[in-house]
Amino acid sequence: MSKASYTAKGGLFAALSILFIYLSSIIYTNRLFFLGAASLIIPLCILLLNIKYALLVYLVSSIVSLWLLGPRGTVVAYTLFFGIYGIIKFYIEKLRKMPLEILLKLLLFNIFLISVYTLFKFIFMESITASYLKYKYIIFFASQFVFLFYDYILTVFISYLNTRFGQMKN
Repeated sequence: MSKASYTAKGGLFAALSILFIYLSSIIYTNRLFFLGAASLIIPLCILLLNIKYALLVYLVSSIVSLWLLGPRGTVVAYTLFFGIYGIIKFYIEKLRKMPLEILLKLLLFNIFLISVYTLFKFIFMESITASYLKYKYIIFFASQFVFLFYDYILTVFISYLNTRFGQMKN
């Protein structure tokens, strides 16, 4: 495949990611669905192109989304977690040690979750009531299962791509 073909496909993947990020910022009822769809682009890019182009697609989608939409919650979520997670997952799963992989993925997710919570608390402290704060541990615990489900869905998607298009590159 020529460099021009790689670049063109990378541009299409970046545009599709930006479209999903945009949709996640304007359609309130399906934000997580569109962020999840945007995060599926990166493993697809790793499979069809390579890890370097996937990183470029992530960087371009993040920068252009921030530039076009501003620092909205969904754009920040994509930039800090959903976009980069496919690349990090690729490297973590190269270890081929399931317990260590799960531990590292949960560690990464919890760093993101605590960072977002701290930022949210800092920015909106006046509007957060004490009754909301008492549920933070339940939300934190439940989000672990939601993340593991997300990771499972991403794994199923990658497995489907591998059987359909061959083994992942790099």
